[in-house]
Amino acid sequence: MAKYDVAAYVWPAYTPDEPRTRMFWPEGMGEWQSVKNSVRKYEGHSWPRKPLWGYVNEADPYVMEMEIEAAVDHGINTFIYDWYWYDGRPFLENCLNDGFLKAKNRNKMKFFLMWANHDANSLWDIRLSRGQDNVIWRGAVDRAEFERICRRLIGTYFKQPNYYCIDGKPVFMIYDLTNLVTGLGGYDKTAQALGWFEEEARRAGLAGVYYMLTMWSEKAMNYSGVDSHSQTTGMEVCRKLGFKGMTHYQFVHFAEIDRDYEAILKDAEAEWKRIEANYQIPYYPHVSVGWDNNPRFLDFRPGVMKNNTPEAVEKAFRMAKAYVDSHPEQAPLITVNSWNEWTETSYLEPDDLYGYGYLEAAGRVFGPQTEKKEE
Repeated sequence: MAKYDVAAYVWPAYTPDEPRTRMFWPEGMGEWQSVKNSVRKYEGHSWPRKPLWGYVNEADPYVMEMEIEAAVDHGINTFIYDWYWYDGRPFLENCLNDGFLKAKNRNKMKFFLMWANHDANSLWDIRLSRGQDNVIWRGAVDRAEFERICRRLIGTYFKQPNYYCIDGKPVFMIYDLTNLVTGLGGYDKTAQALGWFEEEARRAGLAGVYYMLTMWSEKAMNYSGVDSHSQTTGMEVCRKLGFKGMTHYQFVHFAEIDRDYEAILKDAEAEWKRIEANYQIPYYPHVSVGWDNNPRFLDFRPGVMKNNTPEAVEKAFRMAKAYVDSHPEQAPLITVNSWNEWTETSYLEPDDLYGYGYLEAAGRVFGPQTEKKEE
């Protein structure tokens, strides 16, 4: 058993095999297109960068076998796959289905899903980056669509032997609470739908579902747009909807990011303490490696994290480790942004700037945590 479950988010867009990605990246290599074509936006900008492993297809099981080895060798023992459902069907699943799940060494790692149920606009298409208001697909779904989704999750993923569980329950993260509640018709109907999902999981032989909230906007916890009452506190929402835990996806969601990394860490630590004080469910500490989303835009975008060197990020890992050590009553889970968010400049994969520096920083803190098994 690993002492720490270090879980890195995976952005599953570095693959040519999903036809709908061609509307964003017509070169046919997924979002590697934006990485490959990135340019310097100002004097001293650290872009363009190049991946040391090349512009690999992460839906290739041979590629994923290599990446799994690199992850576990440096203490990363879980992947959190960003999971999408648009236009009545899954989107970007092939990275997980054809890459990770077909890798011969997949059982060295756990995985679970974060439902990235936000609306999809032209964010991923740099040609349209000067206008972000057009919505391509809505992330909100109604109850009938929700039930289709849940049955797919149970049958395709939750029963996988290396799916990550807490208290015996498969962990399922939900990114956009507002979209969830709006689509399902309010807090009461959302609670009913989530309760149905748990029962459906039990009928399939599972222990239930461990709902985890991705905290990125407190407004989603305190709005009355779909319910008759005037306001609902975050703690009440979590209790009503059955969330068992929460974490973050990115430091940029709660901190002023255009600063020195170690100053941002002070804000992160304060945010962890604030959530712990205000919500009566476990908070799982989060570490972001960096932030700079200029590779996705034609024009310069302000808000670039400073001095997020591997040595600075190692301090964040040690801070998260200390948090876990001080909360022995909860699962030893730490979330990391990310394995491969290249166009947001927050990734562990090796590059031509720091080499394996970020992975080595993780390895110095967490070390190899899984024993190699016979295949």
